[in-house]
Amino acid sequence: MTPRADMRASLLVSALLVGLATAAGAGDAPRRIASLNLCADQLLLALADPDRIAALGPLSRDRAYSRLAERAEAFPRIRGAEDLLMRDVDLVLIGPHDDRYTRSVLAERGIRTEIVPPWSSIDRGRAEIRRVAALLGRPERGEALVAEIDTALARLPQVGPGTTALALERRGWAPGAATLVHDVLRRMGFSDPVGGSGQADGGFVPMERLVLAAPDMVVLDRAPPEAEDQGTAWLLHPAMLAALPPERRLVADARLTICGGPSTPELIDALGEQVRRSGLALP
Repeated sequence: MTPRADMRASLLVSALLVGLATAAGAGDAPRRIASLNLCADQLLLALADPDRIAALGPLSRDRAYSRLAERAEAFPRIRGAEDLLMRDVDLVLIGPHDDRYTRSVLAERGIRTEIVPPWSSIDRGRAEIRRVAALLGRPERGEALVAEIDTALARLPQVGPGTTALALERRGWAPGAATLVHDVLRRMGFSDPVGGSGQADGGFVPMERLVLAAPDMVVLDRAPPEAEDQGTAWLLHPAMLAALPPERRLVADARLTICGGPSTPELIDALGEQVRRSGLALP
């Protein structure tokens, strides 16, 4: 047999082994899976076989929060513990802070639960994707999603040393270092412009401090054209408009930032493209 034929045979054997392992994993996977948590919903929709999804969480179809709301329309929504018990599930994906009553009911009935925590970084997200994909018996789908994320990261532009950016939410809340948006900013080379906002748990940044720090960019979940309420009015304060005019504001849709997972490549590309347009990206 020629070396080329040997290589082809080796590749064929490897492919068969992977296929057998995947099939075995799928056979051992839970048959009826439900989710109580928005972030778990997203991973379940992206990684599981549709016929194994018994039900999704109450926010799964909410287009203000769920990036996969349209896809979620095809599945029932859970409205409470009793509703969940009627669906004959053998695995429930939950969040770390989901309803304790429901969790205790599931434990009493012997129904397996798995916690799906929010992502604190892309590295943690990769591990979570692989863990959930393995639970669902679809490790190959997990690897495909990880590859999409890594491909998007490879497209990210870079900024020069000392370029600053800060993610901000309502009333001046800075989410902190242990968040998906902060991790993407860091990977582009941005640094934190105000001491303390980079803490893992985040904190409020007073307007005066923010104006003095004058970051090169701020990241908002939207760019409201007018003050809708007290939580957004501060963005239109004259001092804020002078220090951080619209061209220094990046927008990251909340549907892309609330949960890591299938929306993460889109988040990475959206922030990267806006940084390119801003002129801050290195050539």
